[in-house]
Amino acid sequence: MTHGAPRAERLTADLARMVAIPSVNPFAEPPGPGHREEEMAQDLVAHLDALGLETGRRDVAPGRPNVWGRLRGTGQGPTVLLAAHLDTVGTEGYPDAHAPRIAEGRVTGRGACDMKAAIACYLEVVRLLQEGDRHLPGDLLIAGLCDEEDQMIGSRDWGSHGPAADFAIVGEPTGLAICPAHKGQLCTVIRTEGVATHSSRPELGVNAVEHMAQVIVAFADLDAALQSDGPAHPLCGHGRFSMNVIRGGTIASAIPATCALEVDRRFLPGESPEAILADYEARLEALSDRLPDLRATVSAPTLLSGALDTPQTSPLVQALVHATAAVTGSPARVGAFPGATDAPNLGCPAVICGPGHLEQAHSCDEWVAVEQMEKATQIYLASILDLMGQS
Repeated sequence: MTHGAPRAERLTADLARMVAIPSVNPFAEPPGPGHREEEMAQDLVAHLDALGLETGRRDVAPGRPNVWGRLRGTGQGPTVLLAAHLDTVGTEGYPDAHAPRIAEGRVTGRGACDMKAAIACYLEVVRLLQEGDRHLPGDLLIAGLCDEEDQMIGSRDWGSHGPAADFAIVGEPTGLAICPAHKGQLCTVIRTEGVATHSSRPELGVNAVEHMAQVIVAFADLDAALQSDGPAHPLCGHGRFSMNVIRGGTIASAIPATCALEVDRRFLPGESPEAILADYEARLEALSDRLPDLRATVSAPTLLSGALDTPQTSPLVQALVHATAAVTGSPARVGAFPGATDAPNLGCPAVICGPGHLEQAHSCDEWVAVEQMEKATQIYLASILDLMGQS
């Protein structure tokens, strides 16, 4: 009833195979081969089937499924979910992105770190359970989700349609740190509308770009205000605000009739997206008192990802803390994950913990250390056994 050590050759073979399968998120483009999750989903289901798991699939959009495998327990314990997204960001400027390389203790290629390494670890967890003749009290779910890199339609659908779990681990790259919290993300567009006219007679029009400049000034202090006077979270710190994309005008000889500014707000657990949008509206209303011809509006969210706040007292967090200390020989690092993830959408307490470092994700030299994959596998396995009362 014991289990052996993870085998590096199996981990690297699984990861190299998955890196070679393009699964770039299509974002606003129509999905097609290499720019969707379908091929990765088929590969994962095939390997879960080969391991003897019950498998399932739910198409969230054409070519964009959620897939899963269930290792049945005896029905006397919790269901633990190991979740990962199947999609990756694009490969512009990364010509050999899907030609995996294994060298110097690393696997290199698009998706290696974010986050196909975690899927390889999950498959190894199942093998180790089976080789150790472990019969779990509860079920173990392995899930591959679509669209994490964009609108998170996969995890949103999972939270509504399941399968249900009691605890979830999401193996995003944390360098094996334990992240039970992260900020949410609210993206929206502020638009100014003017009146177009020939630039030789600007007084006959209303310049939407010049008005947007006033909007930018009105919002310029928001991030600093959040840092100095805004609410704080013990792990996440303060909220953040940034203005990141601007588009306005058509040609230099015409006064622009429209201008659009895309803004990003990272909000804390407990903060309300509705209240954030109301604050934007109040700032624009105050500005319009000074500029009577200002016509500025705030769009509905173009991206809204929830904040995560799993209590550090949760059995899931404690299981990961104990497992990490035992596997690494050092106290576990507990903190907030910098970005937004699928974790808040899964319908159960969730924690982010995985191999690789976030600075490698989305880079043109993406890699993960095999040693971290081995340790992550051990941490996942020990945490599952702990949660099921078999540590």
